[in-house]
Amino acid sequence: MNLSRRNILRSAGVAALGVAAGGWVTGCSTVAPGGPASGAASNLLDTAKEQGFIRVGIANEPPYTQVSPDGQVTGCEPDVLRAVCKRLGIDEVQGIITPYESMIPGLNANRWDVIAAGLFMKQSRCSQVLYSEPVIVSTESFATPKGNPKGILTVADIIANPTLRIAVLPGGFEEGVLKTANVPASQQVKVNDGRSGLEALTANRADAFMLPTLSLKSLAENDSSFEISAPVDDAPRTGSGAAFRQSDTSFHEAYNKELAAFKATPEFGEILTKWGFDPSVVEGVTTEELCKTEG
Repeated sequence: MNLSRRNILRSAGVAALGVAAGGWVTGCSTVAPGGPASGAASNLLDTAKEQGFIRVGIANEPPYTQVSPDGQVTGCEPDVLRAVCKRLGIDEVQGIITPYESMIPGLNANRWDVIAAGLFMKQSRCSQVLYSEPVIVSTESFATPKGNPKGILTVADIIANPTLRIAVLPGGFEEGVLKTANVPASQQVKVNDGRSGLEALTANRADAFMLPTLSLKSLAENDSSFEISAPVDDAPRTGSGAAFRQSDTSFHEAYNKELAAFKATPEFGEILTKWGFDPSVVEGVTTEELCKTEG
């Protein structure tokens, strides 16, 4: 299946690990969709403590999320989730890789219990899930051919030149930014993942590829064929945290309490710094603020 924003088989080099039709699970065991933590009548917090694990919907987009060749689920968001869950008495986090546009539907269908994947907050998403307080705050940039020959630095540049073609990931935050700015669909080139976005640039099917700044920097570690613009100053500030079903209020409340305590420890800053995020940027930023972002 295609993973919008990222196809793990092509962008992460983990094809040997395999993908199942209903999602691919890392960790000690495979949990079928609608596994032991599902069920509207259950209390997710109590159930997760009893079974000793929680299922998390993730992507495979470093530095937000990452799956190593041996199947370890890591990245900034899963590492924070794991640390907070341990404070709640839940020892194991089992990652299920899924396309971004399927994350909220899968959560609400009980295929996983929480999302921790850099699923940026915006009005449409905040109306469907309970977000924790932010863990990261992110900026957007454009990948362009060397020299940025079309001079693409802002969303306004795209609107001003109807010949420009911008690669975006279906269901991604960036697609929403362009839609909100009324960038015509004819100017948007849909790609499956980071690698195919760069391939669109190389093949001249797109003039730029819009993605979070740090995601592009991660791609640049193995590809020097493009350059990265400065953060797009007319794209809204965004960020993400763990997302829960609206019915899982007790877990959401307990998680936010422990997250606040964890943010006050050195370990929180160490995790963010390890993955290239500035922990000071998230200070004072609230879910309420980020959920006002249109889209």
